[in-house]
Amino acid sequence: MEKILLRILFASSLAAAPFILKRNNLLMYLTVFFTKCVLSSSIDSFFIKKGHISYPVRPLSKVFDTNILYDFLFYPLLSVIWIRYSYQSKPRELITRSLFFSVPMTLLQWFLERKTDLFRWKSWSVLHTFASLNFTLFTIRGFVGLLKRITPEINVRERNFVEERPHSKMPSPEFIASSANYRLPNDNYAQIQ
Repeated sequence: MEKILLRILFASSLAAAPFILKRNNLLMYLTVFFTKCVLSSSIDSFFIKKGHISYPVRPLSKVFDTNILYDFLFYPLLSVIWIRYSYQSKPRELITRSLFFSVPMTLLQWFLERKTDLFRWKSWSVLHTFASLNFTLFTIRGFVGLLKRITPEINVRERNFVEERPHSKMPSPEFIASSANYRLPNDNYAQIQ
């Protein structure tokens, strides 16, 4: 049953990825995606090594201690959805909106830990899961907020992250006025009149 659940999660995540990682703002979404990959896998590895949590049934179990499906596909896609959902939110709204993500995920993990072999909590509880999910959500949101401050000219909703080329700008009115008064050496316009 666990392998079927993992296959369903893998197929649904792959099917949703093109819709979540839209072409508009792709650079920002890929930055969030890969940042979440690094954050999730490092936190997960730390708690696995400490013996707090384990994943008895996981893909590539001989190579990885973590569940790479969660750390490298599902949670990063969820973080991109979180950023799209909370990008324009104020600090109070962020707390409320984070509950829409962390509470269902916490309850789902608690249920799956009790009914399947996907998770094994040793010295771990529902509160630990809730806290770690919120920590990663707010860390990713803080990272995007930092990027927004560092690069203020990039507005995720309005720009397409494509540089403006200098040769594509319209000429200035001064240039147009000065070129209208310029006469070429062989200008025979005056002779025609």
